[in-house]
Amino acid sequence: MNLTKREIVKRISEESGLIQAEVYAVVQKTLDQIAEALAKGGKVELRNFGVFDVKIRKARIGRNPQKPAADVAIPARSTVRFKAGKEMKAEVLKLSPRSAKKRPA
Repeated sequence: MNLTKREIVKRISEESGLIQAEVYAVVQKTLDQIAEALAKGGKVELRNFGVFDVKIRKARIGRNPQKPAADVAIPARSTVRFKAGKEMKAEVLKLSPRSAKKRPA
């Protein structure tokens, strides 16, 4: 099951009794704050959930499979990395490999 922002808002609204528009505003502000911190090169640590941070990938030389003789320069770039927290890892480890394969991506 894929969980979308809309589904998160709906579930929180049902559980809390808050109006969906209010919940949406809070969820969106939370995501905006996370994105803003990462855009500034910061780190976002959410206890028992995980850590988001920015990693700089080095420039490298790649190959085009259509033209393997030609080198392709891949520039350095920033990427967002997520490291799951201890409790999340424990929950994910409860999944059997077979049930994880059956779930849609």
